[in-house]
Amino acid sequence: MSRRGSILHTRTHWLLLGLALLCSLVLFMYLLEYAPQTDGNGVVGENYGKEYYQALLQEQEEHYQTRATSLKRQIAQLKQELQEMSEKMESLQERKNIGADQGNKEQAPSDLLEFLHSQIEKAEVSTGAKLPSEYGVIPFESFTLMKVFQLEMGLTRHPEEKPVRKDKRDELTDVIEAGLEVINNPDEDDEQKDEEGPLGEKLIFNENDFIEGYYRTERDKGTQYELFFKKADLMEYRHVTLFRPFGPLMKVKSEMIDITRSIINIIVPLAERTEAFAQFMQNFRDVCIHQDKRIHLTVVYFGKEGLSKVKSILESVASESNFHNYTLVSLNEEFNRGRGLNVGARAWDKGEVLMFFCDVDIFFSAEFLNSCRLNADPGEKVFYPVVFSLYNPAIVYANQDAPPPVEQQLVHKKDSGFWRDFGFGMTCQYRSDFLSIGGFDMEVKGWGGEDVHLYRKYLHGDLIVIRTPVPGLFHLWHEKHCADELTPEQYRMCIQSKAMNEASHSHLGMMVFREEIEMHLHKQAYRTNSEAVG
Repeated sequence: MSRRGSILHTRTHWLLLGLALLCSLVLFMYLLEYAPQTDGNGVVGENYGKEYYQALLQEQEEHYQTRATSLKRQIAQLKQELQEMSEKMESLQERKNIGADQGNKEQAPSDLLEFLHSQIEKAEVSTGAKLPSEYGVIPFESFTLMKVFQLEMGLTRHPEEKPVRKDKRDELTDVIEAGLEVINNPDEDDEQKDEEGPLGEKLIFNENDFIEGYYRTERDKGTQYELFFKKADLMEYRHVTLFRPFGPLMKVKSEMIDITRSIINIIVPLAERTEAFAQFMQNFRDVCIHQDKRIHLTVVYFGKEGLSKVKSILESVASESNFHNYTLVSLNEEFNRGRGLNVGARAWDKGEVLMFFCDVDIFFSAEFLNSCRLNADPGEKVFYPVVFSLYNPAIVYANQDAPPPVEQQLVHKKDSGFWRDFGFGMTCQYRSDFLSIGGFDMEVKGWGGEDVHLYRKYLHGDLIVIRTPVPGLFHLWHEKHCADELTPEQYRMCIQSKAMNEASHSHLGMMVFREEIEMHLHKQAYRTNSEAVG
């Protein structure tokens, strides 16, 4: 039993040893098969996991980049095809439009031109606009080649000045050049014909032929320009209307105006004031009889006192100048300016005529009379010039021994006068328009108010109202008396006019602070004398 057990134990020992050797061999072969690669020095890479994933990420990134490039290429191809299709559609549309144009010769204007022309139609260029009151009108400002006559002055600008700002100079220069281009190169629809010079050459206008112009801006539409040109050796004027609808200048019309036969009936209502009338007739003789020669004078005199003196002045002028184109109407009643002008307008019995409603205190030039003719048109427009009102010469020329002659006082300076933009008494309008609108309101008595009522009538109607300062129209200063019989509204207007007519802002300030100024001068003189004695 002991021998048999020993043999079994020995066999078991060798079997276990063989299994162990077999397992070792299998493990050794596994390690040889799956061992990691070594570098050139036989050392195994320590960062195997990091490099592996970096390589994997790089491979994926290259794959997506390739895909994105392919998509971009496809998008570019689609854009190119879309553009080609659009061009083909535009070509087909153009062919269609050409076919339509052949059937209809007048091609519809573009959207831009439609808009610009709509701005002209909306503006007060061809027809008047109905306005609620005198404060709604947009006045013109006038200009020549060298000067601008402006209403809005403030405390720094002047009633007459050269255009200092470059944009204003460039604007007016461009407008004059555009007007010359219209005249010298007229379109077929212009109401003018080419004229020839003395040698048969084409008549060319230049900037020296520019007489005067007016402009105003409607802030929501554009700027309107009225330009007048005239050759020195011709009688006709050339009138050009331009409009800038916040864009390029657009011609509205071009026409020839012949004023050689246009007579003006100057109507003057008067009561007493014979010395002022004598001065008025002196200016009338120089301008109307000796220069213009196309004037009729109508004087409507109220009352008996001074009537013989007025008759004597008229007869004296008629005798000296061989002038008989005047009418004297005598009314034995209280002075009423509106009534006088109504009577004077109806006293004319020779048909249509241009009327200038004037006062005895007005001084005007021959150039103004032409402006009157150029800016009034029966059934179309009336002219309401803004008068330059002169201050009290005793204050303006206080540092002189005596005021200079009236002719030397006629200057547009801030301390000599102001644009009387609240006055509507001086006006040029045709008799037919005046009668059609009903004339002056006869309910207005005494001083002031009647001119504003007439002005408002025109604003409420369809006629164009030309409102602009003109350089050749002056209101001479005279003492004002506001009667107690006036209504409160008339009295307020009278006092306001009296205050406005006296002196400029600076001169009134010097008068208010006269005592303070004299005290300062006295102290200065005392200090100087004390220093000299010391």
